[in-house]
Amino acid sequence: MKPLKVGIAGLGTVGAGVVKLLAAQKELIAARAGRPIMVTAVSARARGRDRDVKLDGLTWHDDAVALAHDPDVDVVVELIGGADGKAKAVAEAAIAAGKPFVTANKALLAVHGAALARAAEANNVTIAYEAAVAGGIPVIKALREGLAANQVSRVAGILNGTCNYILTVMREEGRGFGDVLADAQKLGYAEADPSFDIDGVDAAHKLAILAGLAFGVRIRFDSLHIEGIRRVSALDISFAQELGYRIKLLGIAEQTEAGISLRVHPAMVPVEKPIATVDGVFNAVLLEGDFSGPVFLRGRGAGEGPTASAVVADLIDLARGIRVPVWGMEESALKDARIMPMAELESAYFLRLMVVDQPGVLADVTAILRNHGISLESMLQHGRAPGESVPIVLVTHETCEAKVNAALKDIAALPTVLEPPALIRIEPK
Repeated sequence: MKPLKVGIAGLGTVGAGVVKLLAAQKELIAARAGRPIMVTAVSARARGRDRDVKLDGLTWHDDAVALAHDPDVDVVVELIGGADGKAKAVAEAAIAAGKPFVTANKALLAVHGAALARAAEANNVTIAYEAAVAGGIPVIKALREGLAANQVSRVAGILNGTCNYILTVMREEGRGFGDVLADAQKLGYAEADPSFDIDGVDAAHKLAILAGLAFGVRIRFDSLHIEGIRRVSALDISFAQELGYRIKLLGIAEQTEAGISLRVHPAMVPVEKPIATVDGVFNAVLLEGDFSGPVFLRGRGAGEGPTASAVVADLIDLARGIRVPVWGMEESALKDARIMPMAELESAYFLRLMVVDQPGVLADVTAILRNHGISLESMLQHGRAPGESVPIVLVTHETCEAKVNAALKDIAALPTVLEPPALIRIEPK
């Protein structure tokens, strides 16, 4: 049986992992693919680097774009990363050459997915990207194939293992954000420049892909609301536990009467919810279909093994001749939907204020909330420290985000409020 010949652009952790996996599981993969899958060509920035992987006999291309024109390459796998530059050039070259394109690049798809899909359809080319979202969790296959008969109303998930690890350690050890981040960098769970992870951008790239698949709409990445975890404090996490919640960085996409809500932000998740129990570097995704009901997927969201596993799963589909449109339907069938502004969100809110402990402070705060039409469900304040700074926690009933932001602006202007109020949205019980 004629083998499927693969060219790999990028030999970092995942690229090297794909080469190792294809070699280690050679016979199993051939049986499941119906024919052998073999790497024939590679490209990376540094030819002499030790990658702990055998590259003997493989064609080396200094320019990754050349993989698209190599007659000994049937499929181009892009594992370079980044929305533009070489990764985009490799994608465009592979599609123009009529070769299937496999990628783990969430930024590329989140920013340029619609254009690449149009080009792929015009050239009758398959784009596969299971590895782009949630590593070893088969969430793309679940949406494009397993739930293809469903109207999906909501996608919510923990989409970044770095943030989940940091929040987990903060909760378990009572430590501050900066301290835990430094440890995460030493352990290799966070990059030297962790901003893409901790500022929510990585999770937002993944959410944009999931939303496009789930709802059959064109998603503009700049329409997402994105917040990270820099402002989550150990104090917030402690109060959350007392109230029966855990703080998670969630990506949430949902259909509403006002349009599609697309948001990444820290959220208070009730402890009884399955997603609240997902700790450490693990990811999880909840999909809600009208006929399937809720579907919950959990697993490792990154790393050499899980991500390489997802890449090879795509290669097996291609070897079998399995083809699915990039977004689960033809690009021309995708709709343009209204993205609901964050100001229109209806939610309950956790508000933490640091105030001077003196008479009348709470009355001033509650008067402002009342003036903005916001009612309270509960309040927490521990101990007294007259004249000193103390935290007050307020939990609101469901209300409009615009009202909350307006109220917090007035509250922050009070002379007795010593720092900007903290706001965390609360997921329904």
